[in-house]
Amino acid sequence: MLKHFRVPGRLAVKLEELGVSVPAVLRKAGLPRDLFQQTRVLVSTGELFALWRAIDQVSSDPLIGVKLGVETKTERFHPMAIAALSTENLVAASEHMARYKKLTAPEEILVELDEVEFTVGFRWLLAVDNEPSSLTDYCFSWMRSLARHGIGAAVNPLRAEYVQQRSNLRQIERSLGCDIVMGAPRNVIVFRAADATKPFVTRNAELLDLLAPQFEEQLRQYKEEDSFLELVRRTIQDKLTGHRPSIDAISRVLHMGPRTLQRRLQDSGSSFQRVLDEARHQMARYYLSNSALELNEAAYLLGFEDPNSFGRAFRNWEGMPPSDWRETHRSTKVM
Repeated sequence: MLKHFRVPGRLAVKLEELGVSVPAVLRKAGLPRDLFQQTRVLVSTGELFALWRAIDQVSSDPLIGVKLGVETKTERFHPMAIAALSTENLVAASEHMARYKKLTAPEEILVELDEVEFTVGFRWLLAVDNEPSSLTDYCFSWMRSLARHGIGAAVNPLRAEYVQQRSNLRQIERSLGCDIVMGAPRNVIVFRAADATKPFVTRNAELLDLLAPQFEEQLRQYKEEDSFLELVRRTIQDKLTGHRPSIDAISRVLHMGPRTLQRRLQDSGSSFQRVLDEARHQMARYYLSNSALELNEAAYLLGFEDPNSFGRAFRNWEGMPPSDWRETHRSTKVM
């Protein structure tokens, strides 16, 4: 499974258009200043959530997520969304996106159609915390934009269901143009089945025939790349026995040269340092959740020079010291 999200560069453009400082957001989120200048903007689930929490805090606009999800310019849609708009209707478009979502993120799009309603939900596969409220708003608003573009009319959802309570209920109802339900079992946006099955005015069978094989080929490549990344990650974890494994050591185990390993990792959108961090992070969470190891013992097993180095790395991963994280997760298990 892909471990990182591709963040579209247009998000930075939209933020600036809405008067939200991108540098301030990145500082608040603890992300690189040049994040949106990178060729492929890749972030972990934790980093994505930090980005959206920072957007919330820097903008101080309770409807920022909804506004960011409104798209009036078709040329700004991602190629995957363009392909979705080329399908028959909103149901087919959502199913298309659900199939290819794994190309860009560890996220699932869940769809369900009955005689009356069409429901779309989003599941963050590697999430530890609740998703930021602005991210939920963005997903719902973006689906509404997609429906309106495809149907060619001002279609509104039937309702939106939120797990978390929201203080700006009436504002969200006015912005999304539908009823809002709080305290729901999952975050979903619901359309009338009659609207979801209306033919898209944007339907383009020729364009879809042109794009679909490309997506299928990407899907095949990503499965191969993800398998390779997982292989490297497991190999690193096998070697995390009191020292930090080098790229030379890992490449020998994998029977390839260090340059070949680094190149293949780069082709997969990663690097040796990134996979090493992911391997350590994964094992750190396991040790703190499922064992009685002292922090200095965990630090040793993860190949850190001392507990302080482990503590700094863990704070970068989780936003809190390892001792606090362990206590929080112990409390969660007890509850």
